[in-house]
Amino acid sequence: MECKALSEAEVKTLCEQARAILVEEWNVQPVKCPVTVCGDIHGQFYDLIELFKMGDRGYYSVETVSLLVALKVRYRDRLTILRGNHESRQITQVYGFYDECLRKYGNANVWKHFTDLFDYLPLTALIESQVFCLHGGLSPSLDTLDNIRSLDRIQEVPHEGPMCDLLWSDPDDRCGWGISPRGAGYTFGQDIATQFNHTNGLSLISRAHQLVMEGYNWCQEKNVVTVFSAPNYCYRCGNMAAILEIDENMDQNFLQFDPAPRQVEPETTRKTPDYFL
Repeated sequence: MECKALSEAEVKTLCEQARAILVEEWNVQPVKCPVTVCGDIHGQFYDLIELFKMGDRGYYSVETVSLLVALKVRYRDRLTILRGNHESRQITQVYGFYDECLRKYGNANVWKHFTDLFDYLPLTALIESQVFCLHGGLSPSLDTLDNIRSLDRIQEVPHEGPMCDLLWSDPDDRCGWGISPRGAGYTFGQDIATQFNHTNGLSLISRAHQLVMEGYNWCQEKNVVTVFSAPNYCYRCGNMAAILEIDENMDQNFLQFDPAPRQVEPETTRKTPDYFL
C-alpha cells in the first residue's frame, strides 16, 4: 500500500461520507466480539499498516487519518474510531497536524475538513457490556455510562469538564482524584476505577494516551490497562507497541510489535516536541 495524500476534493468528500455515519453513532458505542483494540497511532502510517497485518506525531498524519476514515466509510460496522485528545483544533495546531496540512496542500482546508469531522467521533466504546474503551480516563463528573451517554459530544474538546476528562485523564498510584500534570483532566486512583467498574458492571477499562515501553501496561489491580500502538514513538523512544485481541469468549491476548520498515523521512522543518500525550 502506497503512502500518498488524497486530493483536497477527495478529503472533503470522504469526510462528508464519514460524518453521515458517525452522527448515527453513540457516545458509548457498543461493540461485539471478536475485536482488536488499538491505542495511539500518532501518524506513523507504516506502523498502522503493520498493525493491520497483525491483527500525529509521525510524518504521515494526513495519510494515516485518511486511511482510517476511508476504512470507516468502507467497513462502517467493522471499525470503531474513538476521539482522542489530539482530535481537536487546538492540539492539532500545536503539535503538527495543522502544519502538515499546510505543507502538503498549501492551505488549511484539509485540516478544517478533518477537525470538523473529529467533532462527530464517539467518545467511548463498550465491548459486550464488559470492557469499557476510551482514550484517556475517568471523570469525577461521570459515575455511570448513562452519564456519558447524555453528553453533547459534537463540539470542540472543552478545556475542562467531563468530556475533556474522558480524553485527558490518567490512572495513578495514589487513591482518589488528583490534579493532572498535563493541565487537563485528572488523575484517578485504584479506588475510583474499582468503584466505576463495579457500578457499571464492567470487567476492565482499556485506555491509551500514555507511552508504555512494552506496548501495554496493567495497573490498578487489573481494573485498567493502557494500550499504546505507536512503536518507537516519535521515531526515537525505542518502545514496543501492542494491540489487544478479545475473542468470542472474551479471552484476552496482547500482541506486541516493533516498528515497520519505512521509507526515507520526508523533508520537514518541524521539530518533534518534547511532549507526551
